Amino acid sequence: MAKVWIDGETSIEVEDADGVNAFNFTVDDKQIIVSAGQTILEAVQRRNGIGNIPALCHHPAVKPYGACRICTVEVSEDGGSKFKFVAACLYPVKEGLIVRTNTERIRQLRKGIIELMLARCPNVKRIQELAEEYSVDKPRFVLGDQDCILCGLCVRACQEIIGKSAISLVNRGIYREVAAPFYAYELTEECIGCGDCAFVCPTGAIEMGDDSKPVLPKVKIPYAEVEALMKKETAATS
Repeated sequence: MAKVWIDGETSIEVEDADGVNAFNFTVDDKQIIVSAGQTILEAVQRRNGIGNIPALCHHPAVKPYGACRICTVEVSEDGGSKFKFVAACLYPVKEGLIVRTNTERIRQLRKGIIELMLARCPNVKRIQELAEEYSVDKPRFVLGDQDCILCGLCVRACQEIIGKSAISLVNRGIYREVAAPFYAYELTEECIGCGDCAFVCPTGAIEMGDDSKPVLPKVKIPYAEVEALMKKETAATS
């Protein structure tokens, strides 16, 4: 008998896995049989003792996005001769795939990503927990004071689950943020106050207000950038 995993929580016992539309692959030297159509993260999640793949921007109710890259793993499709980095939430399981989830190379890569997140969001509990797990004591970068990691989960939940577009990711670079249409912080009638955006937020950046509507995080511009803007405005008016 072979155990075939249908999703992250459900498995079935079959006499011959060859007759099932399934893939046999390896995760950290352990063989797994999963039904076709799953990503590495979906195949590994919630399996005790198999794999170590953290994720922040993933939620089973919405399509994978690959924003945080904290779920990066190493994979080989040639029997182990060559390995490459991929995002586990996006990469589909294939027959004979070899996956490594906790090598030194992966830990160092995740450590770098977490360090950047910790510099941006030093007061977010989930980021602090990851920093402790991966031994990130103090970022080498100037600390920010943000709560939002720009994973886009709230935007995708609004669009894909609720069928609305009350919020979206706007702007670029340090000005990137979650906002209502026309860069507004106040939500319009497009928002039905369901709270899904706050529910899926991995950092607690979005909270429900007293009026039963979400309160969006406001981008906090670094002091150096504020000073540069003030100098630019002064020069323009002088």
